[in-house]
Amino acid sequence: MIRLQRGKIKHMDDRELLALVELGGYPNLVPLYQRYGYRVEMVNSVRKAQAWLKRHRPSVVVAEFYADPQFRDRLSNLESLLATLQRYQANANANAKVIVLLDKKHLDNLEKVKQRYPVHAVLTFPLNEPGMQAVLENL
Repeated sequence: MIRLQRGKIKHMDDRELLALVELGGYPNLVPLYQRYGYRVEMVNSVRKAQAWLKRHRPSVVVAEFYADPQFRDRLSNLESLLATLQRYQANANANAKVIVLLDKKHLDNLEKVKQRYPVHAVLTFPLNEPGMQAVLENL
């Protein structure tokens, strides 16, 4: 593992995965990610994910998606994260694969978000390990 010195940015590592779990309620997939050789960072808020992305360039980001009519300036919880990822990835000439987890009722909102931000794969709840395994094999 590479140790970071203050102010240094860790460049894209093809074995690093960021998992954003805000709601949960599905199987813990960390052991699966680790079996595929990823070092996993799990966070429970978009703000923590954004802070982590300032210093890391993962090859995979797995994030839950939800929409709330009370969001005033955005459609979903992920737009801020995807914008941050896009900004830092562009600076590093890297392309993280984004895997989105969501309830089917939010598919229309996700389609609107996908018009602005790239998404590699979408898995709907109920989530299972074989579904995620198939996505990981196609990376």
